[in-house]
Amino acid sequence: MALRLGDIAPDFSAETTHGNINFHDWLSDSWGILFSHPKDYTPVCTTELGYMSKIKPEFDKRNVKILAISVDPIESHKGWVGDINETQNTTVNFPIIADTDRKVSDLYDMIHPNADDTLTVRSVFVIGPDKKVKLTITYPASTGRNFDEVLRVVDSLQLTSDYQVATPVNWKHGEDCIVVSSIPTEDIPEKFPKGHREIKPYLRYTPQPDI
Repeated sequence: MALRLGDIAPDFSAETTHGNINFHDWLSDSWGILFSHPKDYTPVCTTELGYMSKIKPEFDKRNVKILAISVDPIESHKGWVGDINETQNTTVNFPIIADTDRKVSDLYDMIHPNADDTLTVRSVFVIGPDKKVKLTITYPASTGRNFDEVLRVVDSLQLTSDYQVATPVNWKHGEDCIVVSSIPTEDIPEKFPKGHREIKPYLRYTPQPDI
């Protein structure tokens, strides 16, 4: 059964390019991103892992750990990392799980038989410090992911977990947020002293409260 938002992310032990990990222990009190790639030594995946390596410092600033996975063995991963570093002008700086028995892929429903019955699709899971699934995105194998969008979503998830706001369409860090509808308009000044503007009774904006 596919994981749903709010479900506890399944725990597992696995061999990775950075050694063996126990997933929940490895996450500790951090946020986490678990993302699958269909196969080593493939062109789209090479660009994805290269780009994620370059922007990983931005995830580090947000207390987010990065973990990749495919069904290929560890020696294949290690050889492929050399190609990624060479062709993408980077250094892969996060672990990659060797899921040769498909245990983790099956736990997270990453293999979709109607697409391919052996290779994982491009799944992305954002997991909170409470070990609950906060976001899922699934791409076909042919389409590379937009990790800038994943970073944007992390900003929104972290903001909205701490404040009674939502983020509007195309929101980016530093822009105005929407006050959640459960807060009466008369209570907004106390909760959001930076001010607010009311477009409609159900559409109230306030500056991002944590900056």
